[in-house]
Amino acid sequence: MTHAASGERSPRQSGVAMLVVLVFTLALTGLAIVSAKLALQGEGMARNQLDNQVARQAAEAALRDGERDLMLPTGAKAATATCARGVERPVMSQVVLFDSSCTHGQCAYNDTTRTTANFANASNTRRGEAWWPNAKGGLWNNTNSEKPSTLNRTDGSKCATFTGAVPLGVYTGASPIDGVVQQPEYLIEPIRRANTYFFRITARGFGYRQGSEVVVQSYFRVPEL
Repeated sequence: MTHAASGERSPRQSGVAMLVVLVFTLALTGLAIVSAKLALQGEGMARNQLDNQVARQAAEAALRDGERDLMLPTGAKAATATCARGVERPVMSQVVLFDSSCTHGQCAYNDTTRTTANFANASNTRRGEAWWPNAKGGLWNNTNSEKPSTLNRTDGSKCATFTGAVPLGVYTGASPIDGVVQQPEYLIEPIRRANTYFFRITARGFGYRQGSEVVVQSYFRVPEL
């Protein structure tokens, strides 16, 4: 009978060691894949959150722009503005110029239209609120080529005819926001209470991607002069 020499490892022992190394390699590979996936998910969540914050801040800027718009005097035009408010200002004596087409961003629905709106099944043929999405009857007017441009302030050809939301700075001369996919914009609606009016401003802002959109509202009362 022969015996293995001292110090030699049997084939069985070598096979077990290789199997253990393979199992550890597979485990480490799995951990690396999971870690990479979690890192990518975290990066995506951070990017989405940043995009949302940019869109929200853009919408807030449009709200403030709408408030400044309401305070403009007759025929005023800032040096850097695209258009001037004419007979539409001062606004408290010109509420009658608000209409159901949101001409120049100024919207007014009669109570019958508003009270018959179906929030579940609204469409562009059954309107309820001007600030709803366009597919639900909103009047933002997504055809930007029909509106004055905030990037070309010398072109006022659309000032007299456009309907829908007002892009940031069109009437106030506010600087455009860099990097966003679309400039924020706003709609203004008069709300009558007793013998006076206050105004609801609805603004929407966009982030770095078209799918990032935030809508915010504020209520503003024009101070008595």
